[in-house]
Amino acid sequence: MKLYDCTTAPSPRRVRIFLAEKGVTVPLVQVDLRHGEQLGAAFCAINPEATVPVLELESGTRIADIVGICRYFEETHPAPPLMGVDAKDKAVVESCQRWCEREGFYAAMEAFRNATPGLKDRALPGPENYPQIPALAERGRARLQHFFARLDMRLRANEFVAGARYTIADITALVSLDFAGWMKVKPPPSLEALAHWYERVGARASAKA
Repeated sequence: MKLYDCTTAPSPRRVRIFLAEKGVTVPLVQVDLRHGEQLGAAFCAINPEATVPVLELESGTRIADIVGICRYFEETHPAPPLMGVDAKDKAVVESCQRWCEREGFYAAMEAFRNATPGLKDRALPGPENYPQIPALAERGRARLQHFFARLDMRLRANEFVAGARYTIADITALVSLDFAGWMKVKPPPSLEALAHWYERVGARASAKA
């Protein structure tokens, strides 16, 4: 088993944090995204979508999706549960995770990929090139501020994003905030519940994965 990774990229970091919370160690194979290794023939033979992370199992099966990889380890290493414990809890965690991904992580990606000079023709990940649209970068920044405000409201009533326990939703939210921080897009100080949550989850050992 091995995990194709890039230590500087936010997407595989979500998996590394998940694994750290599980106490699972998987050999890492670094893919140099900065110099376009993911677009080369060798890596595209591993993942035609030209993205990381990719989990390769002993059987040769490859899983090229963040949540799919996490689901595999949730099933093979159920403790501690990071994706819910019963039908209702699993549904709540999944809906929170997807919301954080859609409104936080993808908004940060939209802002980053449409404004970073080195990604001029790489506004979307994958094997095809797409030109940047500056207006989408501005929209992404605006979306992030709305995400911060709504996340703060949720955290006024809950210790963690999906309720009383740390879950994959917290991982996605944490990485989204850090991703936004790369672009100096940060929550305003008035969002105190969000600030307290961020301090707590950022202090977990897994956050350094």
